[in-house]
Amino acid sequence: MIGQRPNEMRTPMRRVRGLGAAHSGTTGFWHQRVTGFAGVFLSVALIVIVISLLGRSHAAVVQILGSPLVAVIMLLFIVNTVYHMWIGMQEIILDYVHEDKLKLLSLMGNTFFCFAVGLASCFAILKLSFGV
Repeated sequence: MIGQRPNEMRTPMRRVRGLGAAHSGTTGFWHQRVTGFAGVFLSVALIVIVISLLGRSHAAVVQILGSPLVAVIMLLFIVNTVYHMWIGMQEIILDYVHEDKLKLLSLMGNTFFCFAVGLASCFAILKLSFGV
C-alpha cells in the first residue's frame, strides 16, 4: 500500500480510527478540552453567585444557596471540575510515573481523592438545598 511502512501490522480500519496502543485514541484529550470549556462558563456563573452573596446575612446566604437553580449550577460546577481534575491528574501520572506499582497506587489514590472531594462537595450542596 502507498504510505504504509513495510512492518506495520495495523489494518486500514485501525489507521482510520486513529487508535494507538492504548486503544482509546483521543477520548481523554477531548474530555479534558470539553470539561475545560464548560468550566469557563460554570466558573463565571459561580463567581456571579458568590459576588451576589457578599454582605448578606447567614439566613439569606443559606436561602440563596438552597434555591434549585443555584444548587444545580453549583453541582454542575463540582462534577465538571472534579472530572476535569481526575482526567488531568491521570494523564500526568501516566506520563511521569514509570514504576508500575507506584503508577497503580497513584492512579488509585487519584481516583479515591477525586471521588471523595466530589462526594463531599455534592453532599454539602444537597444538604443546603434540601435543608436537612
